[in-house]
Amino acid sequence: MVKIFCLFFITLLSINLSAQDKPLYKDANQSIEKRIEDLLSRMTPEEKAMQLNQYTLGRNDNANNMADPVNDIPAEIGSLIYFSSDPALRNQVQKKAMEKSRLGIPVIFGYDVIHGYRTVYPISLGQACSWNPELVKKACAVAAQEARMSGVDWTFSPMIDVARDGRWGRVAEGYGEDPYTNAVFSVASVKGYQGDDISGNKNVAACLKHYVGYGASEAGRDYVYTEISKQTLWDTYMLPYEEGVKAGAATLMSCFNDISGTPGTANRYILTEVLKNRWGHDGFVVSDWGAIEQLRSQGVAKDKKEAALKAFTAGVEMDMMNRCYDNHLAELVKEGKVSEEQLNEAVRRVLRVKFRLGLFENPYTPVTTEQERFLLAESMKIAEKLAEESIVLLKNEDKALPLSNVKKIAVVGPMAKSQWHLLGSWRAQGNAEDAVSIYKGLENEFEGKAQLQYAEGCDFEGDDRSKFEEAKTVAKDADVIIVCLGEKAQWSGENASRSTLSLPQIQEDLVKELHNLGKPVILVLSGGRPLELTRLEKLSDAMLEIWQPGIAGGNPLAGIISGRINPSGKLSITFPYSTGQIPIYYNHRQSARTHQGKYQDIPSTPLYEFTHGLSYTTFEYGDIKLSSDKIRKGDKLSAEITVTNTGDMDGAETVHWFIRDPVSTISRPVKELKHFEKQMLKKGETKTFRFDIDLFKDLGFVNGEGDRFLETGEYQIIVKDKKMKVEIVE
Repeated sequence: MVKIFCLFFITLLSINLSAQDKPLYKDANQSIEKRIEDLLSRMTPEEKAMQLNQYTLGRNDNANNMADPVNDIPAEIGSLIYFSSDPALRNQVQKKAMEKSRLGIPVIFGYDVIHGYRTVYPISLGQACSWNPELVKKACAVAAQEARMSGVDWTFSPMIDVARDGRWGRVAEGYGEDPYTNAVFSVASVKGYQGDDISGNKNVAACLKHYVGYGASEAGRDYVYTEISKQTLWDTYMLPYEEGVKAGAATLMSCFNDISGTPGTANRYILTEVLKNRWGHDGFVVSDWGAIEQLRSQGVAKDKKEAALKAFTAGVEMDMMNRCYDNHLAELVKEGKVSEEQLNEAVRRVLRVKFRLGLFENPYTPVTTEQERFLLAESMKIAEKLAEESIVLLKNEDKALPLSNVKKIAVVGPMAKSQWHLLGSWRAQGNAEDAVSIYKGLENEFEGKAQLQYAEGCDFEGDDRSKFEEAKTVAKDADVIIVCLGEKAQWSGENASRSTLSLPQIQEDLVKELHNLGKPVILVLSGGRPLELTRLEKLSDAMLEIWQPGIAGGNPLAGIISGRINPSGKLSITFPYSTGQIPIYYNHRQSARTHQGKYQDIPSTPLYEFTHGLSYTTFEYGDIKLSSDKIRKGDKLSAEITVTNTGDMDGAETVHWFIRDPVSTISRPVKELKHFEKQMLKKGETKTFRFDIDLFKDLGFVNGEGDRFLETGEYQIIVKDKKMKVEIVE
């Protein structure tokens, strides 16, 4: 009996000693901040420096990010870009970090999950045309679920660069030309990716990029200089990031571009003074790929060591594939050029995100089958619905659409049977075989109702017109011609600048030949940017912009063509009359001479303006009603407008609320979007749309120091051609 008691006592003592020996940072019952400080106190300068580096794991097929493969990944590495979708490989590397490193700090695995992981949904520029942030939030949640279950903890998304030059390839990745629109979808994306609890096994950390002003690249050329005054920085580019930070975005990515003489990756003002000190962001900043060492190319660092010093002291915590921090940071600390507290603060921020992701408690990803992770029924419904609402009916002359009483449909063009190019750039783990092509969607929609006849007509580019005759033969025998044109997937995205927004001449020539047959021509356009459609518009009876809709675009497009679905998309970016009008955007400032300064050879107005989009039904707007037409600062103000569906078909309508301040201390845009709402209206139905106006936020403005102000005087509330005045008095 005594022996049994002794054994029991020894066991209890052993358990108690074991609990005492367990480092505080491994105790999930302790606060995250206490765990961080305990872990920091145990780390060497070299271990701290390694936490601030990101290498790659798996196959890298991004031609813009070529680097020597990292075969011998250090167990102490802070992060890896995970190009595989196999959780087993991730777990193998994570095991090395947990068991072979001295302190067992887990790796955070990141990846570019931009518009879906395997269930690829429309590019972000198209998503914004849905004007449905709740739907975008759901799509981001799908992407997060697929990515996290495949071994990815962190996505380099959303991209919220305000972009007004369609020649810039990365315009495809953001939400268009308007700051407020980008801000709304920034918040929706962050909440979709991160959910209510970022440590959940179906959530990932978000990353706001590219902070900031990358969309202002001169002439639409990637990586180049941007000239941005502090006033423009604050009134145009900062809002989406500020709102994303408020929404809880775990991380941000610094931008490539040089901002008025100081590259974003070495810009202490935006990275520390604003982001950390003013906005209180407590996560970390990662450089873009190679952006630290590229400070040498930009002429502000003589070598990688100086580049590391400038980026780190500006506020970039993690080095993405530069090999600057791992080679030089510990040395910079020893030399006193970087203080120990600066190093600790950077590591503290990285560890904070890892703890919040739950990686210390759950470092491994459960191994599941692809069937359990990808292309789930509910995920596909979301992707298809988002593709549907992103499609914009640009033109519909004499009600050419929807099709009715047609027996033979000619489907022509290089995009008709393409699956790959519908995925767009940054397709993540997207598979072309999963995509429903335009032709397949039409087949599904018109089976038993009309006969489809196909001809490629031409390639996307080049001078080979040998297939024109076949296309004309097919078209002559049809009641209507659907011509499917657009851009290859690689024509937009990173390092995909183009000098013109027009399609290659051979595509325009094909439409011209088909138009001459005298049959109705329906033009379907797929691409990653606003296009120059002036010539094509004259040759078509109807035009549909489907963007790059992902894997589920074919069926909703066909549903719109047949009339089963009523289109509801509206443009999130202006379509210019010609490339020569660039930059052209809705919220420009007023000219000194409003009656002069126009182009003499072309119109000065765009072909299709911001928020343009047609429906198969008609909507009648009532007058704007304000709760008061004279108010004081601090008072509440609301505006309402009724919208009636006066047509013969149910349809969704988005009401865009703009404001205008005709006279201000700082000149303001001719109008500014401040609110939007989308509702479904049945035919004959009337609904009220409401805008609860925050005077300081919605009517106020921001100066070049980022301070908001609200002045007394007259303001205008605008919806379409309706306008109401309100006066703010002392």
